[in-house]
Amino acid sequence: MELRQLRYLVAVVEEASFTRAAERLHVAQPGVSAQIRQLERELGRPLLDRTGRSVTPTEVGEAVLPHARAALAAVDGVRQAVAEFGGLLRGRVGIGLVPGTLGHAIDVPGVLAGFHDDHPQVEITLTEATSDLMLTALRRGELDIAVVGLADREPPPGVAVRVLVDVPLVVAVADGHPLLAEYAGRTAVPPAALREHALVSLPSGTGVRGALEGVCAEAGFRPRVAFEAAAPEALTRLAARGLGAAVVPEAEPPGELRTLLIDHPRARGRIALAWRTEGPTGPAARALLDRLRETLPRQGAFAETV
Repeated sequence: MELRQLRYLVAVVEEASFTRAAERLHVAQPGVSAQIRQLERELGRPLLDRTGRSVTPTEVGEAVLPHARAALAAVDGVRQAVAEFGGLLRGRVGIGLVPGTLGHAIDVPGVLAGFHDDHPQVEITLTEATSDLMLTALRRGELDIAVVGLADREPPPGVAVRVLVDVPLVVAVADGHPLLAEYAGRTAVPPAALREHALVSLPSGTGVRGALEGVCAEAGFRPRVAFEAAAPEALTRLAARGLGAAVVPEAEPPGELRTLLIDHPRARGRIALAWRTEGPTGPAARALLDRLRETLPRQGAFAETV
């Protein structure tokens, strides 16, 4: 078993393609295929399923991947231990971001820019996806750090978080929406009030959508989501056109919309910095996590949970 075989295996799984993995590794595609087949022969079990349109790990491959990543991280750590004597930090850090983070008041881009200025040899890769997908990628070791939305106060098993934003969820509606007449003079509505109305929401797998579905389930119904969009700003634009009541984190809405709080303690919009409970494996990722934890704000009594 050779380290390059493990590196090829991890690259093929992450790219879901032998061709894209070879391009990323700057080697010939037949060489990647040959090395992985040699590894499979040595282990006596197939590690990759090649029958679909994209390459996916087999059950054995899924079990092998964490060990392969740990071995590669250990080698990177050896190199970094030597490099640190010269004051040079190297490596690769994978960060996941919920859509809209780069334009959010949380200054993640500023922290990344400062870190890059201090450590230009560190390669930072950014991925945008739903929170559920990124939390899964964190646990698998496919990401080192993520900024995610949380549906609940407590993080999922194996993940530590620092809450950066914690605000109530509101329903944003255009003038003339029936909710305004039904709850005239009120500033908040119970979750049950949403039962009969078309809603505009973030997609499934996001923190806000998870919180919405949770409070509605407690009230005995599933929310009727008529339109989805990836960013709260897009939701309020849809609501302004009369396409439904937008469920969004409390913020300054466009002038043509009015907001009502959703009266439930779990109806919160939470954004959190997340990492594996044992911390990132590589020194560059650990250094960036430390910088993010030092720089970004925290909110709430449960701001950091391990």
